[in-house]
Amino acid sequence: MGGQKPAWLEALYLQKFFSPCSIHDAAKKNEKNICCLDCCNSICPHCVLSHRSHRLLQIRRYVYHEVVRLEDLEKLMDCSNIQAYTINAAKVLFIKKRPQNRQLKGSANYCTSCDRSLQEPFIHCSLGCKVEFVLKQYYDLSPLLRVCKTLQLGPDFFIPQDIGDDETPHSTVVDSSDEPLSSSSGSSGSDNMSFSCTGFVRKKRSGLYVCGRLANKITEEDMGTSMSRRKRVPHRSPLC
Repeated sequence: MGGQKPAWLEALYLQKFFSPCSIHDAAKKNEKNICCLDCCNSICPHCVLSHRSHRLLQIRRYVYHEVVRLEDLEKLMDCSNIQAYTINAAKVLFIKKRPQNRQLKGSANYCTSCDRSLQEPFIHCSLGCKVEFVLKQYYDLSPLLRVCKTLQLGPDFFIPQDIGDDETPHSTVVDSSDEPLSSSSGSSGSDNMSFSCTGFVRKKRSGLYVCGRLANKITEEDMGTSMSRRKRVPHRSPLC
């Protein structure tokens, strides 16, 4: 392979992540946050089923930059001397270089490519900086690359279900909770109602809780049914 970068590494640099997926543009949670290393393309969670037999690398965001888990990237190449950062108890590496002027005094440890201040003993601040350094010094990336035939997403990765807005169940019945509910703000109209639930009213013998302001919408039929369930005044038998 020599001084050429592998195709999957080029995809990490060139593909655009966290943009809406054009294939699933009408679906929710359609941000492209996965890189298919076999197709060398960015995909969204809805595309996973079509690529389930491919090597998939999840892309995350940290301070507005793309990062990958160190555990995943180490299966693909040697990541030594790259400074890692911790997000949600997982160590991650930046994909692209982040240039910075040397402004910190007293720090003698800087990135080999972008002059970013680093902790000892690291000499690269990102994957891109290490790749650039190795190609400039040794003209060959092959000693760093590792054979990886399978790479799956972590067990905590959420794959949303494809449910349209019309199929999403809507209900005014609310589980008992201490927190008030409120709808999202929107334009006023007869079909759009904005309200805040400040309390709950329990319907007798039903076990259901209804939003306080919605309790006014109980029909007369419901009231009649509720009244019919009340016990009548008992009649005593005459004394002999």
